[in-house]
Amino acid sequence: MKLIHALRSAVAAALALAAPSLAPASDLTGLSSAELRPGWRMSDGSHMAALHLVLEPGWKTYWRAPGDVGIPPQFDWEESTNITSISTSWPTPEVFFEQGMRSVGYMQDVVIPLHMTSTDESAEMHLSGQMLIGICKDICIPAHLSFDAVLPPSSKRPDPTIAAALADRPYSAQEAGVQNVTCRIDAGVDGELILHTEITLPDAGGTEYLVVEAGNPLVWVAEPDSHRDGNTLHATTRLMHVDGNSFALDRSNLRFTVIGASHAVDIRGCAN
Repeated sequence: MKLIHALRSAVAAALALAAPSLAPASDLTGLSSAELRPGWRMSDGSHMAALHLVLEPGWKTYWRAPGDVGIPPQFDWEESTNITSISTSWPTPEVFFEQGMRSVGYMQDVVIPLHMTSTDESAEMHLSGQMLIGICKDICIPAHLSFDAVLPPSSKRPDPTIAAALADRPYSAQEAGVQNVTCRIDAGVDGELILHTEITLPDAGGTEYLVVEAGNPLVWVAEPDSHRDGNTLHATTRLMHVDGNSFALDRSNLRFTVIGASHAVDIRGCAN
């Protein structure tokens, strides 16, 4: 697992140094099309838009936490103007297994809503940015996409495609009936931390998969070992700093996503 972790770190570092490609999506292997859906200006003055990626048959791309064999998506919106913040809303993903290793992402297509705030709500927002994603079939390749659009305040009509993606999100802990989340942390070897988690919640249907995020991009999280006992989902996973350094784990920043056959659940933080 350490070798896999080291390889992932090396790939991530190489990709971070790679110059972005401005090639249209139609020129990228595995990606049929990519477009920025301009969306609409909301009643509170913020703006809702989305990225819509359509994949070639048999290809897939990855969720925000892709697993051991995926490339995590990265965004750069620094060239945008009159935009103070951009938050992404990820639709419920699927779980895949490749060579015995788990990954999390999307087949066919994915619509990623973008919620933007501005300094001047009555003016145009200029969204200019780049996205690095992994596109995989038999192998995984990085794809650099560029987006540029002017979002006028006069656009008021909601886009049903974006609205459907917003609705296709994991339930919140409250919506799913989560009653309790507890964590215990033990020291592992070579700077690792061992996280033991118990989540009391109704069954999400079928085989349930748990994804754990540390809330720190420099902390690698192993695929958890999990099992259900009645209304409680038990999980154990390992965490390590990508540089091998010691680190503090903030329980309030932990994020757990339970992906089941009927729905998924997004859970933020845990108690001692």
